[in-house]
Amino acid sequence: MSDEHLIEHQVHSEELLRGHFLHAFRDTVRLPNQGLATREYVVHPGAVMIIPMLETPEGLQLVMERQYRYPVAQVMIEFPAGKLDPGEDPWLCAQRELLEETGYSARQWARAGVLHPVIAYSTEVIEIWFAKDLSLGERQLDAEEFLDVFTASPQDLMAACQQGLLTDAKTLTGLLWLQNVTSGFWPLTWQPCLETPSP
Repeated sequence: MSDEHLIEHQVHSEELLRGHFLHAFRDTVRLPNQGLATREYVVHPGAVMIIPMLETPEGLQLVMERQYRYPVAQVMIEFPAGKLDPGEDPWLCAQRELLEETGYSARQWARAGVLHPVIAYSTEVIEIWFAKDLSLGERQLDAEEFLDVFTASPQDLMAACQQGLLTDAKTLTGLLWLQNVTSGFWPLTWQPCLETPSP
């Protein structure tokens, strides 16, 4: 079935901002009914999110972060994540970000899928990766990064969601994946890490 009755076509594009990693535009588009409308959006380089699974005597724990997010002026609970460098392989990016932000390396990885966190105004796509068989080393944070690393059970994280303490969209999506993976409903294909990530 054709989607042509839904598609908007660009007529004109105006650059609004070229920042350090965000690129903003205002476009004029032709609507399916032939009318014109304005669309403002941000071009994003893409990112990865990691769901690090730590097996403990008490059961499964997830490696999480607490980080202040300036636009919302809040400390947020999140899975580790980071943006892609130009031309970077997402799997290598996931390995790098996990090590840099948490100090953990993983011997087993599985790509789960992708999510589009803000489809109304950004091109951002986030690849979701699971990591297990973790070993802890030293974090290698950037000079401008300040975050806490902690572990939590899936049950604790779900309770935080219910209480409104965990509201980050990518992390909520990650918990949906985690629920379905651990229940066996969404199987993953695991692969060994073949090289050590470099910061």
